[in-house]
Amino acid sequence: MSIERTECDLLVVGSGASGLAAAVRAAWLGLKVIVIEKEAVFGGTSAWSGGWLWIPRNHLAQAAGIIEEKALPKGYLQAELGDQFDESRVDAFLDTAPEMVRFFHDNTSLQFLPGNAIPDFHGDQINAGTGGRSVTAEPLDARALGKAVKQLRKPLREISFWGMGIASGQDLAHFLKFLRTPSSTWYVCKRVTRHLLDLLIHGRGMTLVNGNALVARLAKSALDLGVDLRLSTSVSALTRNTDGRVSSVSVQQQDGTPLAIDIKGGVVLACGGFPHDKERLKALLPHCPTGTEHFSAAPKTNTGDGLRLGESVGAWINTGLKAAAAYAPVSLVRRPDGEIAHFPHLLERAKPGVIAVLPNGRRFVNEAGSYHDYTCAQLAATEQGKPCSSWLICDHQFLRRFGLGNVKPFPLPYSGHIRAGYLKRGKTLRELAGRCGIDAAALEQTMTEYNRHAQRGEDPLFRRGDTLYNRIQGDAENQPNPCVRPIEKGPFYAIRVEQGSLGTFAGMQTNRHAQVLDTGKQPIDGLYAVGTDMASIMGGTYPAGGINLGPGMTFGYIAANHVASLLQSKNRI
Repeated sequence: MSIERTECDLLVVGSGASGLAAAVRAAWLGLKVIVIEKEAVFGGTSAWSGGWLWIPRNHLAQAAGIIEEKALPKGYLQAELGDQFDESRVDAFLDTAPEMVRFFHDNTSLQFLPGNAIPDFHGDQINAGTGGRSVTAEPLDARALGKAVKQLRKPLREISFWGMGIASGQDLAHFLKFLRTPSSTWYVCKRVTRHLLDLLIHGRGMTLVNGNALVARLAKSALDLGVDLRLSTSVSALTRNTDGRVSSVSVQQQDGTPLAIDIKGGVVLACGGFPHDKERLKALLPHCPTGTEHFSAAPKTNTGDGLRLGESVGAWINTGLKAAAAYAPVSLVRRPDGEIAHFPHLLERAKPGVIAVLPNGRRFVNEAGSYHDYTCAQLAATEQGKPCSSWLICDHQFLRRFGLGNVKPFPLPYSGHIRAGYLKRGKTLRELAGRCGIDAAALEQTMTEYNRHAQRGEDPLFRRGDTLYNRIQGDAENQPNPCVRPIEKGPFYAIRVEQGSLGTFAGMQTNRHAQVLDTGKQPIDGLYAVGTDMASIMGGTYPAGGINLGPGMTFGYIAANHVASLLQSKNRI
């Protein structure tokens, strides 16, 4: 079989936000760009994400009067990362991130909204931000994508409402107040009615928010600039020329025919890390001895392709981070077709009226803290060799007000979740404990102690509600502490939470230009890594929301600039 050949200046492998950022910037600089994606849809993990980017000193915050010197976010990262602090790459990120946001906002279809009230995760840390370090994409009418909307990954079913994305902030607040205030009732009815019409006419929701809006806006920008986006296409090999530069890529096309792509400038690997690579999970995660004890909310096709491609040409995989994955608690949801989905518990843990316990019936964490902190605490509290899980426990009032995991709030029914075994119920704590396999006496003692302090809105054991991040995730209507209230009246409910993640942190080590380094710590000419294929500049820590997408898109932008500069210096463009 003859092999087809083509060429480009920049090849991007993967169609999440980080890869598309590189593609858009490179195309805007005049480069010929091809993006290949092995799935039949584009968007990667980014399309399922909340869509927030951590971008200190962004122009939207500055326009609102939130102005800070670079030393403040840099000092926060230095305190958070400790011995994982990589000053060169951190400086590259902090210097370029505001420029990146401004570029997209001024020159492309990617328009941003500010997150000026969103604090960093650890408010008691030196130089922690109280707001202004976050941005997200504006919602988008999917019709702007034209026919390409059919190829956009739909929102994760479990965290959407019949496939309708719900944005954080006022959008979510209205849904949580449905039937509680006339304005929220009217708002939700309009949103749902429009969504049902879109499902009938288009087969999907057309009001895009969160990560779906981010990816859609990037994809529209790429297509407008002539980027060649190829789906159902996978890379089988990278080839280095006699000078050591990655100069060609072997590709398997959708119809099965092989294709060789000659690369003038560089290859950007943006394949989504290794959240479902059993062998690498087994090697790097202490709770995952067989590669099957970890449950990531990332797409199941993210199986470490980029890391293996990098290794094939000598890339150094940095596995020495504080954590190899961006941990998050997940529960296992059986879908009607029998598939098991992984629901990420990101929001309800901070609301008043829920606690988390281990099978021994004891609390182990500030439930209102970040998802990564929750899961690190779960791992630390679990005896080696034992299943790493916990239980979220609430009362009926909480379940109907906020929902729990995949169980949606009132007025949606929940009995099916009980029949399926996903949601456990007991008239008393002792009955609930028996159904969950929790130490009943210890659970009763834990709840009695918790309630004694909760009557005053206090949590002396874990200081729940002490930080701004805790409080903003809670319920402002619940006073004096938006994160704490007693849990006294049955029936009681519980969901089992497993050790999971939103993606991975370990990856190919890069320099400040996003160039992949070899095992001798020298750059591999022509090879770049961004997103979760790149070893996180956060060193396995999770200082704030958006610390994956923010650096991911920034280093995609940096990689495109570097390739364009090299090509220009060689008079190739």
